[in-house]
Amino acid sequence: MKNSDCVVIIPTYNEKENVENIVRAVLALEHGFHILIIDDGSPDGTAEIVKRLQKEEFPDELHLVERTGKLGLGTAYIAGFKWAIEHGYDFIFEMDADFSHDPKDLPRLYDACSKEGFDLAIGSRYVSGVNVVNWPMGRVLMSYYASKYVRLVTGVPIHDTTAGFKCYRRKVLETIDLDAIRFKGYAFQIEMKFTAFKLGFKIKEVPVIFVNRVLGTSKMSGGIFGEALFGVIRLRWAALTGKIKPRKL
Repeated sequence: MKNSDCVVIIPTYNEKENVENIVRAVLALEHGFHILIIDDGSPDGTAEIVKRLQKEEFPDELHLVERTGKLGLGTAYIAGFKWAIEHGYDFIFEMDADFSHDPKDLPRLYDACSKEGFDLAIGSRYVSGVNVVNWPMGRVLMSYYASKYVRLVTGVPIHDTTAGFKCYRRKVLETIDLDAIRFKGYAFQIEMKFTAFKLGFKIKEVPVIFVNRVLGTSKMSGGIFGEALFGVIRLRWAALTGKIKPRKL
């Protein structure tokens, strides 16, 4: 079996237009990343494409977990984190399937953790201005000011609090009580960063350019933003009342 110290977790739902291309792009990188696809019962055959690639070309590097129904982004990542810890990976990534996150930025996130000593590296759209391509202006403003709002309410010193392109050191995910993470949608990304910060982990924002998807359909909705809006108040209260604690071993 080909060894790797890192795995890229990619949740999918109806990503048949993108999944093969994203798999090939990640696995072509020089470092030798592995991939874990978490598919939520895509009716378009996304999982079947992954299985074909596993069988014909990437039996050791490409992995698949199939779930029944759409269970939420947060639960997909939690399942992926637990799988990655169980399988001994030291660096664990989050990335979208639709090329909004450039696979060529993965080594930069990896270096921030493996060489520079950070515990969490965030592919940040807003740490060096606003680096978003082909989003409607309304969505750019909503995302940008959502991060400003989160910083104001929580005090977390991160410019892109809703970013979904990240690299964790294994110890971060082993320390966080993953079963206590409450949010499933957009606010999941905020909660994970906030929890890591409150537990004292070193965080770096790595500037990236975010490009809106070309193929497939976005999974964003107004309800997801609503969860984030009110969720940060709950996170602030949890911190004030001492409820954010390391996982009990």
